[in-house]
Amino acid sequence: MSLSIKKNGTAISLSNIKFSWGSAESDFQLKLNNFQLNRQESSILVAPSGAGKSTLLSLICGTIRPEEGTVRILDQSIENKSAAERDSFRADHLGIIFQQFNLIPYLSAIDNVLLPLHFSSNRKKKSGETQSKLVLEAERLLRALGIVPETLGRQKANTLSIGQQQRVAAARAFIGSPELIIADEPTSSLDEKSQDEFLDQLFSQKEVTGATLLMVSHNARVAKRFNKSIKLQDICTTSFTEEKML
Repeated sequence: MSLSIKKNGTAISLSNIKFSWGSAESDFQLKLNNFQLNRQESSILVAPSGAGKSTLLSLICGTIRPEEGTVRILDQSIENKSAAERDSFRADHLGIIFQQFNLIPYLSAIDNVLLPLHFSSNRKKKSGETQSKLVLEAERLLRALGIVPETLGRQKANTLSIGQQQRVAAARAFIGSPELIIADEPTSSLDEKSQDEFLDQLFSQKEVTGATLLMVSHNARVAKRFNKSIKLQDICTTSFTEEKML
């Protein structure tokens, strides 16, 4: 596996952001003056449910665009890119661990891990030049995250436990060494022991790949594991009746 991740500079920079889900005063609105995360840092945004974290993550991932302001991800401004350009950028440079994991239930764990490579030639090239090398890389990631590839790796995703699915989702995010990992409440369904074990494995893979890690959680207990802990309400002002989901 060949890594070429830039070590210095800013991974995420948002400035003078304004976004709303509609034009009515009762619609969700978010304002953010400034937020930055340096490359290779690990940061956690602590936020209660409904505080605006889904909207903020959507802005960072480029699935929505701000009405005003600048969103720079890995030194590229993405707010003026087309939807197709943002999709391509996200596929090449971001690994996302979804709260509900979003695995394809009828595919094996290994095939789920390999999915991002179908959408990114950049990540596929970094993972291996042949199908056998790609599978070996998927197996390596699964093993590093506590999934035995020879057994559980061959099982369909819907036959795995919640904790096992979580680890498969993390392996999928890391394959192809994307520069930025976004983790949306990845430990919310785990007990404290399982949370700690998962974070051990998550940070281990972060160090191997040199990625930047941004995790969002309502669980302040895990915040001490990160370089930087930020309360969402300290960087954003929001008004809403009910936040729309990511």
